[in-house]
Formats: sequence, structure tokens, C-alpha cells
Amino acid sequence: QVHLVESGGGLVQTGGSLRLSCEASGSIFSINVMGWYRQAPGKQRELVAAFTSDGSTNYVDSVKGRFTISRDNAKNTVYLQMNSLEPEDTAVYYCKADARTRSYLGYFVYWGQGTQVTVSS
Repeated sequence: QVHLVESGGGLVQTGGSLRLSCEASGSIFSINVMGWYRQAPGKQRELVAAFTSDGSTNYVDSVKGRFTISRDNAKNTVYLQMNSLEPEDTAVYYCKADARTRSYLGYFVYWGQGTQVTVSS
């Protein structure tokens, strides 16, 4: 089993910054893809930023230039630095990882419990 634990959410004013962290733990053999999604009230969950299988990054257009995803492979941790936050960024942010627990098993999708980010105007 793989567990993802997010931290770093909170309340911030418009223009402020937050840094989210997500640490994967458990019986991890390898992680293929790891990234951040968010879900605002009444909206579908959307990709915010993620590392792809070849190590490149993807960002949703609305956060390009403001958010930066990074990772520490030794710690199985991914970060999301969020700058110039806007009220539209208010959402629950979820960490997602495609991971496998044995070399002979396929990759399964794991989600964290989510962390609330609220940006006040």
C-alpha cells in the first residue's frame, strides 16, 4: 500500500504564496508519475501541475508562470510552490501518484486526502 500525505495548505491573501508538500510512503517500489490536482466547490477536479513519465512537467494554463512543481526523489516527495495566488486558486489540492509496490506489478493510482487552499480577496 502507498500513502500520500499533503501539507502546507492554508488561508492567504491575494498575491500571497504557499508551498504544498506531498510525501509518499509505504511499500513503494517505484513511482512513475506524481503531481497535483485541485477541486473547487461545484467544479470537477483538474490537473494543476505534474511530472510526466519522462520527467517533463505539465501545468494548467491558469497557473503557468505562478506555480512551480518540484520533487525530491530520495524522499518520494513532490512540492508545489504557489506564488501570486488569486481567489480563483481556492480549492482542495490533492496529490496523485502512479506507483507500484512490486517490480512485477503494474502501476496503481493513489490519491492523498487533500489540503485546503483559500485565497481571500
